[in-house]
Amino acid sequence: MCGMSEPKAPKIEFPCDYVIKVIGDAAPDFTDFVVKVVEQYSPGLTQADISVTDSSKGRFSSVQLKIVATGEDQLKALFEELKASGRVHMVL
Repeated sequence: MCGMSEPKAPKIEFPCDYVIKVIGDAAPDFTDFVVKVVEQYSPGLTQADISVTDSSKGRFSSVQLKIVATGEDQLKALFEELKASGRVHMVL
């Protein structure tokens, strides 16, 4: 193993289609809230770009969105704003 370097994660080439999943407490306006935040960073979402799944007991909601990622700064800012809202438990 001596002299071998760790394999590097593959670099993402921007711009590209990128899928994010946002998980939070289920609420009537949760999907609209997530879409509103995401639209600030990746405008032009359509209904085909968005899918929503509720947990089996209905406590949580998962919103999956396909966006056009333009760079790491965009993704980092988007993830941070979603998490800072207090409504989002996890962004994947």
